[in-house]
Amino acid sequence: MSKRDYYEVLGLSRGASKDEIKKAYRKLALKYHPDRNPDDSEAEAKFKEASEAAEVLLDEGKKSRYDQFGHAGVDGQTGGFGQGGFGAGGDFGDLGDIFGDIFGDILGGGRRGGGGRRRSRGTPGNDLQMGLDVTFEEAAFGAEKSISLTRYVECGTCSGSGAKAGTQPSTCDMCNGMGEVRRQQGFFTVATTCPKCQGSGQMIQDPCGDCHGQGRKREKVDLAVKIPVGIDTNQRLKLSGEGDSGTQGAPNGDLYVVINVQDHAIFERDGFNLHCTVPISFSQATLGDEIEVPTLDGKVSVNIPEGTQSGKKMRLKGKGIQRLGAYGVGDLILTIHVETPTKLTSEQREIFKRLSELENNEKSHPMSRGFFDKVKDLFH
Repeated sequence: MSKRDYYEVLGLSRGASKDEIKKAYRKLALKYHPDRNPDDSEAEAKFKEASEAAEVLLDEGKKSRYDQFGHAGVDGQTGGFGQGGFGAGGDFGDLGDIFGDIFGDILGGGRRGGGGRRRSRGTPGNDLQMGLDVTFEEAAFGAEKSISLTRYVECGTCSGSGAKAGTQPSTCDMCNGMGEVRRQQGFFTVATTCPKCQGSGQMIQDPCGDCHGQGRKREKVDLAVKIPVGIDTNQRLKLSGEGDSGTQGAPNGDLYVVINVQDHAIFERDGFNLHCTVPISFSQATLGDEIEVPTLDGKVSVNIPEGTQSGKKMRLKGKGIQRLGAYGVGDLILTIHVETPTKLTSEQREIFKRLSELENNEKSHPMSRGFFDKVKDLFH
C-alpha cells in the first residue's frame, strides 16, 4: 500500500514552519503513543506513520528532497523504529527532543534521559515563600530589609556528599551509578528511578553524623532583600537560588518574598496614584484660601478657589508613586471636605443666624435653588 503524503499525515499544508511541524507531531504522538494505547495495532501504526513524517519534515535536507521528489527522494533514508532510528539509539535531532518531552509527559514527569544521557543524580531544592511587611514609605521610595528564614543548606561537614569524613559513597550495584533502571516495553526502553539508591546512583555505607547521610541540614539564615521603588501589596520578589539546597550538586530552589505594604495614616494608594482627604472650614470654602497640604516629599501650597464645594477633587501632578520598573510618577488626588462646625460660641451662632437670613439669594446658592426647583416640578 502506498504511503500517505507526510503533510497530510500531520494535518499540515506545504510550507508549514518547523514549529508547526513539531506541534502537529507532538499532538499526534501523544494521542497514538503505544503506552497510551496498549495492544492497539492501529494506534501503533499511526504513531509510526506520524514519527516517520516528522523525521523527514524536521530534517532540512530530507524535507527539501521530499518537497521536490516526494517519497522517492527519501526512500531508504528514514530511520524508522529498529532500523537505526530513535528506538535503536539513533539521533533524530529535533524529533528526538520532542520525543523526550512526550516520553516525560506519558510517564507523568519531566524529561528523562535518553540515548545514553545520564540521569541527574541530585534532587533540586524546593522553592520557598515567605511574607514581608514594609512601610508605605519603604514601598514608595525603596529600601533594603533584612529577613530571617530556616531552610536546607549544604552540610559543611561532608560538603554535601552525605558520607562520613574520610569515606566516599559507593556506586549503586543495581543501576551501576546511572540513577535509573531500564526495561524493554515493546520497541521502547522505559527508564525508571532506581529503587535502591532513589536515583542518586550512589550508596552511603558510613553516613555523616551531622546530616545523617542527607548531604544537607536545616539552618537559620539571614538575607538582605532590596525593596524596589513603587512595589505594591501582593507583588513577589524572586531571590534566585535562595530556597532549599539541592542534593548531590543539583541546583538550589528559589525564594519568593510576598510584599505586604502597611497602611498610611493620611494617604491611600490606587495603583501609582495617591488619594488624600483635606478638610477645610466653611469660611475657607466660601471665601477661598491658600493652604498647605502633605505629600510624600513634604508640604506644598494649594490655592482653594472661592466657592469651593465639598467633594471637589484637585490633582497634583507627579506627587504620587514612582512606577515600578518604569519611568513616570503617579499623581496625588486631593478630595476637599468642607467641615461643618459642631460646637459654636454664642458670637458664632449669631453670625450664622444672620447669614441664614441672607441666604435667599439664588446667585449665592445655585445648586440648592436648582434642586428645590426640580422638587417643586416633580410634585406639582
